[in-house]
Amino acid sequence: MLKKLSFGLLVTTLVLVVAIVIGVQFTAPQQPARDSPSAKWLAEGPYQPQQAEMLFVDSSRATDANGEFAGAPHRSLPSAIWYPKNAGGPYPLIVYSHGFTSSRDETKYLLAQLASHGYVVLAANYPLTSGAAPGGANANDVSNQPEDITFLIDSVLALSDSDKPFEGEIDSNRIGLMGLSLGGLTTSLTSYHPRLREPRVKAAVSIAGPSEFLSKKFYDQSGVTIPFLMIAGSADRLILHNSNAAVIPERVTNGSLLTIVGGNHIGFVNMAEPVLRFFHNSDFIACAAVLASVDPETDEVFTDLLSEADGIVADPNAPKLCAEPKPPASGHPGRQHMITQIGMLSFFESVFGNSLETRSEGKAVLQRHLAEDFDEANFQLADRVAGVK
Repeated sequence: MLKKLSFGLLVTTLVLVVAIVIGVQFTAPQQPARDSPSAKWLAEGPYQPQQAEMLFVDSSRATDANGEFAGAPHRSLPSAIWYPKNAGGPYPLIVYSHGFTSSRDETKYLLAQLASHGYVVLAANYPLTSGAAPGGANANDVSNQPEDITFLIDSVLALSDSDKPFEGEIDSNRIGLMGLSLGGLTTSLTSYHPRLREPRVKAAVSIAGPSEFLSKKFYDQSGVTIPFLMIAGSADRLILHNSNAAVIPERVTNGSLLTIVGGNHIGFVNMAEPVLRFFHNSDFIACAAVLASVDPETDEVFTDLLSEADGIVADPNAPKLCAEPKPPASGHPGRQHMITQIGMLSFFESVFGNSLETRSEGKAVLQRHLAEDFDEANFQLADRVAGVK
């Protein structure tokens, strides 16, 4: 009897596995045409991406007490450096900031793509906003993260030949930032905040970053006119597109917006593809993770950043987190990944590319070809361009 039960269970398991495999195959995302510009930019670059683990500790700054965590006299930043094998340099450096309750590994597909095209990418777990934060993730620590980025940039530039995993040098004139969700806010603060900004940053990408409380004054007051790109999904339940992304072209000089129609919040992370293909809108996962760490009644986050003088002003009428009763359907996460990869890479190459030809091609892919090759992609330039009134 037991043998029959065991055999029956094995058969059932095999049937389920086969069904899942077939289901994944039949729901694979449609690829762009092989001869399209997007297909070229989606492909891995000429270098093999490598990853090295490093620990950077800022002993000059403390980690605040947090819940049951008593705090620490330093800020510890376990990091991964992605780099191109046998590229030689000099390399552009991109610092990646992760989302709330997440980790530096959340978008490996983006970091590896950059490394394969000759970039060095540094991604760290922040002390109090990662999913492993002692005392629980605390969104208010985001105000300390711009200084973490400055410290990380200094640390990478100071690596000696015996310490650094890559050959050659970083080009200190080609430093950019990128971040997802709370990491997108970290990117914006580090790029524009009048006191927290890092002046060595020459280009920045915020992916679904909170920004509704960052006014035009915030972006203007420091005179920063670096190229800035927001990538966001129209079906995002956590960081609503209308109030956080759609406002970028009118507020940010040299800013631009790449909208993924049907894109949602969690659709940007690794696990979304192929695991979350079959949900109406899988942002319930992101909402659950955030609401478990934030009071949904008060949304009391970023309070130490609020300042009319800095142009950071909360809207009392802003909708509560994840309050939409009937979320819109999300699109295919595989397509969302592709558009994000191409948009991110073409943006950075339009700024940091080694040749005028590469920079021009990156600009054309971002501003024109991406929307031609993907029905879900919509690109919008800023209303204001640096040097043009």
